[in-house]
Amino acid sequence: MAKTVLVVDDDPTQRRLMQAAAEKQGFRARVVENGEKALEEASDAKNGVDVVLLDLVMPGLSGMDTLERLMERRPDLPVIVLTATGGIDTVVSAMRAGAVDFFVKPASPERIGISIRNALKLSDLRGEVKRLSKKTEGKMGFEDMIAGAPTMRSVVRLGQRAAASSIPILILGESGVGKEVIARCIQGASERAGKPFISVNCGAIPENLVESILFGHEKGSFTGAHEKKLGKFVEADGGTLFLDEVGELPLDMQVKLLRVLQEGEVDAVGSRRPTKIDVRIISATNRDLATQVKEGRFREDLYYRLNVFPIEIPSLKERREDLAAMVEHFVRRFNAEEGKAVPGVSPETLAMLMSYDWPGNVRQLENAVFRAVVLSDGGTLKPEDFPQISGLVGTASSVSHAALQPANDAVDQPVLITDPTGELRTLEAIERDLIQFAIDHYSGHMSEVARRLGIGRSTLYRKVREYDLKVREDGELDEVG
Repeated sequence: MAKTVLVVDDDPTQRRLMQAAAEKQGFRARVVENGEKALEEASDAKNGVDVVLLDLVMPGLSGMDTLERLMERRPDLPVIVLTATGGIDTVVSAMRAGAVDFFVKPASPERIGISIRNALKLSDLRGEVKRLSKKTEGKMGFEDMIAGAPTMRSVVRLGQRAAASSIPILILGESGVGKEVIARCIQGASERAGKPFISVNCGAIPENLVESILFGHEKGSFTGAHEKKLGKFVEADGGTLFLDEVGELPLDMQVKLLRVLQEGEVDAVGSRRPTKIDVRIISATNRDLATQVKEGRFREDLYYRLNVFPIEIPSLKERREDLAAMVEHFVRRFNAEEGKAVPGVSPETLAMLMSYDWPGNVRQLENAVFRAVVLSDGGTLKPEDFPQISGLVGTASSVSHAALQPANDAVDQPVLITDPTGELRTLEAIERDLIQFAIDHYSGHMSEVARRLGIGRSTLYRKVREYDLKVREDGELDEVG
């Protein structure tokens, strides 16, 4: 998914030169000859323009006027201004108006490429700062979600309706589908936007600490209680408390939770009087609570109290239409976090990711893109940058993929996970074959082998000696003992 550069210049020769320079650097380029057409192309983010190269001197709508109108409509769009004269006053005015960079025409393709990449990196940083600010301030809204798939539109509609009231909400869905994101968007679309949003994973709290963490305790109320502690309910007062994996709560804590929901007050451990609270409860689970009720592992009265307004989130494989946008979002996010400049993923990589079922849902996709961006050399992400995925698409017993076949013919067999009888091979045997496969695949370049396998070079050489592997050097196979 190459980024799109919009070239705006009234000189056809300059348009062709800058289009060629942008395309040479791996970007898509579109060209227009005046400011009016630039506004038509770039004012709406849906048109896919990522960067604008804008000539300042044009007939009709001037470059400065075009810049000012673009900043009004898309303040986050990076604009690089171009000038033939290099007048410092004009450039300063353009930078003050929102331009992120400038260069004097004619510029070298390398200079243009560097300017575009820097502008995209700045755009990624701005987007990440905006996302984190909204999350921290409790102001995330449904417009911040990637929810274009038909199965997600109904989720958004339900969430918007739920946000209009303080009705208890139960969010259902597999692990990793983004239940907390929905909860945050409901808060951001409600009158409690900007108020505290406290998230608690009920399944991650030690059983003996559940009461203290949720409801708080007084100093000296039990051994180790050296100071007073406000519980999560009190911390969320005025805002929203998100109880993730609520089905994991012990039965005795379910009783206390039910009382809090009914009475609107909390009894801290060791406290003599209850504390009044005003909290919106959004709970979530990947379990079948109705079944747990039948089995006596979840209180029926609490179930009906929480399950007033259920919202079910589809798995990632049920909303594949959103996957491309998610990948692009994660690439931008991790570019900003890790100081990278990865332009996106190749078409074959996107096709591979689209064909995978993603049992870990959005969380798995996020982690896969994170790993790929961190280990990337800065180019477009290829299938081999997703070894866990590329090795699983199409076969469950192989860690290879057509796109991962080595450039030479030294290895033409996948690394098998099962033996001829269908039984799993030992981890040692699989590791030995995988390391040999990687050595042959990367023609004995041990630094690259270590990087792709995610291990240090010293560890790699130790395993080469342990397994008595062959290392390819200058086209020959040498024994390493």
